[in-house]
Amino acid sequence: MIVQYDPHGHDQGTRDARVQLMYSPNHPGTDEVDELLRNAELRNDLEPFFDESISLLERAKLPTREENEFLSSILAWERAPTVPIAEWFEPRLELPAPSGLSDAALRLVLRDVINRLFEKHIVLDFTDHLSDRELYLLIYRDILPTHEKYIGDRNHYLHWDCANMGEDPDIWLRYYASAEEREQWSDFSAGSLPPVETPPYPRRLPRPRM
Repeated sequence: MIVQYDPHGHDQGTRDARVQLMYSPNHPGTDEVDELLRNAELRNDLEPFFDESISLLERAKLPTREENEFLSSILAWERAPTVPIAEWFEPRLELPAPSGLSDAALRLVLRDVINRLFEKHIVLDFTDHLSDRELYLLIYRDILPTHEKYIGDRNHYLHWDCANMGEDPDIWLRYYASAEEREQWSDFSAGSLPPVETPPYPRRLPRPRM
């Protein structure tokens, strides 16, 4: 069954799908009909955002249900508002300044805010080189004020690279990279590798279930 898609008409794809399904000699089941109609609707909704990811999908030839999940995730991303992470919470998440907290008090607040971030599907990666106070300061100063798309979908996670690998890979290479990753990095980098060290502040933070 081929569902026609007209990129210039927001309703044409759904109408064509409905007509073809009505007159198909091998009429699919109700679930398949629903998936095909949903697929046409999603493609219509995504037409203003058409990019390379959609063209790659055409070549992937996924089952309709999986394709719909993929298209739905793209549409949710495109429509999501971009707001400070602190405003993902109701009321807005406000933390006390780290300078006003004792080490013991800061540790309690840090544990709570890490769990609250995870409830919003924010995962902190590569934190074991940071002390509690350094990690708290990172959340307070860098993470909460940052504008990010808020999708609010249970399958979507925002991973925050606390080693800042994109700007300075030294910390990641020193504390977190495997021997294979260090070797691969060495093959493509002119600089020398930092020595391997054990992270001084090992933590067990909440992680998504695989």
